[in-house]
Amino acid sequence: MKRIFISLAMVAALCSGAPEASAQFNVGKAVNGLSKGVKALTLTDAQMAAYAKESVDWMDTHNKVSDEDSPYTQRLRRLTQGLTEADGIPLNFKVYEVIDVNAFACPDGSVRVFSSLMDIMTDDELLGIIGHEIGHVAKHHSKKAFKQELLTGAAKDAIASAGGVAAALSESQLGALGESLAGAKYSQKQEKEADDYGYEFLKANGKNPWGMVQAFEKFQNMEQGAESSYISKMFSSHPETADRIKRMSQRAEKDGIPRPE
Repeated sequence: MKRIFISLAMVAALCSGAPEASAQFNVGKAVNGLSKGVKALTLTDAQMAAYAKESVDWMDTHNKVSDEDSPYTQRLRRLTQGLTEADGIPLNFKVYEVIDVNAFACPDGSVRVFSSLMDIMTDDELLGIIGHEIGHVAKHHSKKAFKQELLTGAAKDAIASAGGVAAALSESQLGALGESLAGAKYSQKQEKEADDYGYEFLKANGKNPWGMVQAFEKFQNMEQGAESSYISKMFSSHPETADRIKRMSQRAEKDGIPRPE
């Protein structure tokens, strides 16, 4: 049975036995014999940005990116029109045509949305998720998580041995960095901050923030369905879904924003 892992941080859902026609998200997880111990490293913002770009480029190369004339790309372009930056960080959007249900945003402002997520979300719900993910970028949560991976993960030894210059990373190291971007886990405080930023970001850009509530409600229904054990597990680091629904609903009602049908 296909397993679908879904969380509001949209941690990558890795499904087994996928047919060739429905590609599985490729993060190249193999990391043989590399230490995870902390070692003192100095990373400049420029180096961080270079590693983030290299990781995103690797994922874009190793996953099927929707063509410009694809209905998925056209829909995402329409929904994100005008969403060009978040607190000075330029945004760019692409669709991965894979079976996994996921979306994530990177420190450089790259937002990647999976086609299988788009298949189950309305426009408003999808924008709610995108707004939340952009919140992690604007609040620098994704940057902090990525820096931690650089300091302690598979690429640490290569970076340390490079002596202050950008290290050439192997395929497995780039895959591990990609996995850290796609599957970053955040604290409950960070999730709430991303919710709040996403709400204000959507409202400021003329989008209906009720979409975030509706996405939460859909996830809550999924938690109670056939895949409840998987979804509950993936929600373990998040604030309670019901609390998030209540808090965001109260904000929208207070602001007098009508809930879409």
